[in-house]
Amino acid sequence: MTAVLNPPAALPTETWQDWSCLVRLVVTDAAALEPATADLRALMLRVEQAASRFRPDSELSRANARGGRPVPISRLLSQLVAAAVEAAERTGGTVDPTLGGQLRRLGYDRDIAQLAGRQLAEPLDVVPGRSAWSELRLDAERGLLTVPSGTELDLGATAKALTADWAAAEIAARYGCSVLIELGGDLAVAGAKDDWQVVVAERAGEPGQQISLHSGGLTTSTTTVRRWWAGGQPVHHILDPATGQPATGPWRTVSVAAGSALHANTCSTAAIVLGGRATDWLAGQPVAARLVDQAGTVHTIGDWPC
Repeated sequence: MTAVLNPPAALPTETWQDWSCLVRLVVTDAAALEPATADLRALMLRVEQAASRFRPDSELSRANARGGRPVPISRLLSQLVAAAVEAAERTGGTVDPTLGGQLRRLGYDRDIAQLAGRQLAEPLDVVPGRSAWSELRLDAERGLLTVPSGTELDLGATAKALTADWAAAEIAARYGCSVLIELGGDLAVAGAKDDWQVVVAERAGEPGQQISLHSGGLTTSTTTVRRWWAGGQPVHHILDPATGQPATGPWRTVSVAAGSALHANTCSTAAIVLGGRATDWLAGQPVAARLVDQAGTVHTIGDWPC
């Protein structure tokens, strides 16, 4: 999780809960706070209606239900799917959007808030899920999406971060002020302000490390939240495409600062899955990173702290 430190003269801020996470909007112009809040809420609703795996009436759910056949989709969902494909390409399939079916079989078949305290008695489905991101067909010009037969798309690794990027850029341009958007572990900034003070921690409210975020985005991916019980053991939402099971590498939390929240999230999610190979891979990316291993020891890469 990431949490904004309020400066001595607190900036105009609005917070609420949505998408089972904390939403935070900070602007440098008080007059922009109310309309910007309405804009952010409206954008999040549009993204949910397009891409939620948990809404049977979403465009994504309709496309998943018609696997192997082209389905008309909106420009919004097309952009969200394109971002997910780009993340898969950037990571060689480590961040894979076609594991939605495996998440569902592991019990993640509803909003994470509804899984709290839920214990599934059934043993885990240990059969690897089918990684088929390279078979996904998106015709952006014609507005058609074909989900590979036998798979389901899940855009959770990219859609939230991209929404933060969009919202920050749009609000900054529309109201002529600097903006910080936080959607759970995904944070994006835009505008002239280049000294946002942020605390990076594994869980909201816990002690963390203060950094300065100058531009772009900052995300935290962790296996310590979005957890539930299945087959008598704890499971989490970050899957390893090689096994179709929750990643079991040495890192429990990875935070990344990058040129955008989307790029940062792609890298932090990939690092959890890559495990022991993550440090070398991250070193080849234009990012700064903070990795927490299973014992709680912190490791850094690049120019961290920012």
